[in-house]
Amino acid sequence: MTADTIDPGNGISEDAQDVPAGAGPQQATRLDSIHSRLSADLVERLIGKVAIHGAVGGRTQSYSPLTGELIADYPASAPQDVRAAFAKARAAQQEWGSTHLSHRTAVARRLHDLLLERSDQLLDLVQIETGKARKHAMDEVLSAAAATRHYAYASRGYIRSKRRRGVLPILTKVTENRIPKGVVGVITPWNYPLALAVSDVIPALIAGNAVVHKPDTQTALTGLRLRELAVQAGLPEDLWQVVVGDGPVVGPAVIADADYVAFTGSTATGRTVAQAAASRLIGCSLELGGKNAMLVLDDADIDKAVSGAVRGCFSSAGQLCISIERIYVHYTKYDEFLSRFLTEVRAMRLGSGLDYTADMGSLTNTKQLENVTLHVEDAKAKGAKVLAGGRRRAEVGPLFYEPTVLGDVKNTMRVYGEETFGPVVSVYSFKNEGEAIADANNTPYGLNASMWTRDHKRAREIARQLHAGTVNVNEAYAAAWGSVDSPMGGMGQSGLGRRHGAEGILRFTEAQTAARQRLLPIAPWFGMSEQRWGTLMLRSLKLLKVLRMK
Repeated sequence: MTADTIDPGNGISEDAQDVPAGAGPQQATRLDSIHSRLSADLVERLIGKVAIHGAVGGRTQSYSPLTGELIADYPASAPQDVRAAFAKARAAQQEWGSTHLSHRTAVARRLHDLLLERSDQLLDLVQIETGKARKHAMDEVLSAAAATRHYAYASRGYIRSKRRRGVLPILTKVTENRIPKGVVGVITPWNYPLALAVSDVIPALIAGNAVVHKPDTQTALTGLRLRELAVQAGLPEDLWQVVVGDGPVVGPAVIADADYVAFTGSTATGRTVAQAAASRLIGCSLELGGKNAMLVLDDADIDKAVSGAVRGCFSSAGQLCISIERIYVHYTKYDEFLSRFLTEVRAMRLGSGLDYTADMGSLTNTKQLENVTLHVEDAKAKGAKVLAGGRRRAEVGPLFYEPTVLGDVKNTMRVYGEETFGPVVSVYSFKNEGEAIADANNTPYGLNASMWTRDHKRAREIARQLHAGTVNVNEAYAAAWGSVDSPMGGMGQSGLGRRHGAEGILRFTEAQTAARQRLLPIAPWFGMSEQRWGTLMLRSLKLLKVLRMK
């Protein structure tokens, strides 16, 4: 993810704050619609849940990418507020960590139901704060509900105490326990404020931890509404603290008191988080950047591959860590694929309505618009061809940019190797699988890959050769991301650790081995000499190998 909350040159920093854009007549009409769906009472109530404990941290604002108008004006949490939030969370965790797991999962089950019941309001919040199309906001609601349901029912199998084999069979009884870390610091970006918060916060809570959560200011209302629903579901209010404010002020304070940090952002930012965590000898999980590739093999179903490419490249206007930015097509299918793909891309509808009329929404902040524009203009200046799109669409909204397809991209162009994190994809032709695999792996990142083929055995063989944490066959990203029983994360510079599945909750626990010795000690018995006891143990080890005992 390139939705930074930490600036590597300046400590922990907030994402780029946009200068408010003036709203023209059409934008004002859309703004009236936004305000009719987002009541002032709701905004004020949520703002009132920001962790402020008397310190004066100033104010911080968020603006809608759909119109450029003010969404919310927040009191900024100061370092003293963050420390106080940790103190309250730590006190609440003492009781929460000792409650039975069934109580904690019951809260998650009720939250799951509330996510579905309040889905329309959550869709509005996500759209208003991120600018994405409603169908892409729906992806967030579905993902959040699926992850919540999974941990509500699967957590017992992941974190319950388990019997392990002892050093001396029968005589040594061993139990592996999972102990909560304590208070987890969660730092989430603006691009998927609901789905990413759920996938980190909910398993941390179910594991018995408290959470101090720093959502990006741009999308803080979504995070605050999620917390409010969790409290409605039965979560103790002090257990989940939300802090909002400038990154250089709030970010280091979160890491300074956390017992573990879960961060989603860029690779450069992730290095800073990792260094800060390492200096305190605490663990961290990092989901970072990607330059994800899609392979269209010679036996691919072209209709399905084209449809998958549109979803994979332009969901949330390409502001998705696992979106596709490079497509490699077998030369025998290249012309057919490209023709159909360009037809679909050129027909895509841009829009800012809080409904399902748009195929793609807006970029979220000025920084992303500038980066997308830079990559496209740099590629054009160095000889790339704009096959579709390539223009800003200010008449639709202040941060809209067309879905863009580039050809003749070379390694001298920024778009070739740098993460764009926007609605831009480069298309290439290849002649053999080895060439395609090498090109796909020619990146320091390793987050996601997509492959299209009718040959399942071939797909399995190629998947193991791809340097990516998730590989989707005949899908762009949703199959792997949505399979919440399986781990999701990156290789190389795409991060550390995993969310989802067992690893997604075990990261928030400490493994404890409790061993009970019975009848005889692990020492010479009944006056036996050390030498004789040692010889007996050597023979015992040989016997255990013969018996194939682990």
